[in-house]
Amino acid sequence: MSARVRLQPLSFVNALRPAGNSQALSVTRTRPQFFSSCRAKSTKASKAAKAQSPKPSSPGKGSAQPTQAEKESLPWQEYLTIRKRKRRWETAVTIPVTAGGFFVGLSYFGNLETDPTKPIFNIDPMYVYGAATLGCAGLGYLLGPIIGSSIWRLTHRRLMRLIEQRDQEFHQHIVKNRVDPTAQSATNPVPDYYGEKIGSLHDYRQWLRDQAKFRRKAAGFLSEN
Repeated sequence: MSARVRLQPLSFVNALRPAGNSQALSVTRTRPQFFSSCRAKSTKASKAAKAQSPKPSSPGKGSAQPTQAEKESLPWQEYLTIRKRKRRWETAVTIPVTAGGFFVGLSYFGNLETDPTKPIFNIDPMYVYGAATLGCAGLGYLLGPIIGSSIWRLTHRRLMRLIEQRDQEFHQHIVKNRVDPTAQSATNPVPDYYGEKIGSLHDYRQWLRDQAKFRRKAAGFLSEN
């Protein structure tokens, strides 16, 4: 009986060992799976946070990024440079067109027969033909800028929409800041009323100073009167 009683605890312990080992194995197996799932979730969360966070701007380009409106418009310096070139085009075409109109009128009216006994509108025909020749030169002077502007537009067709947009804005600035021409006098003429001489930002600032100087002179003249 004593031997059997001693063997029963041993058999009971041996019976319990496999169960304990299986539970330990199951616990050791579930721990790595739990940690791996936690690591996967943390990496996904960090990637999502990096994707949502804004990218830092490069130090050389500055923090402010250009807007869509700025990308679709010309810089003022570039616009004023283009405007200055346009005026040169118009001037370069106006000179030969004016000279051509004068020579055409001279060659035509100079070959007409003049009879002093037959006046034109009670005026000597020589004076009438001379005035007509000068009229041809004046017509060339008026047509020259139009022809030059048309040629210039053909060479800048890609930028015409942006240039016309800046033209409107520039005209609004000129109208807003220019002086009242009724206050001009012989000693205080209006300085560049239409802003035609502006070809750079420096010229525009000088134009603003000239307008302010005109206002001061006009105010002093009116106060003296």
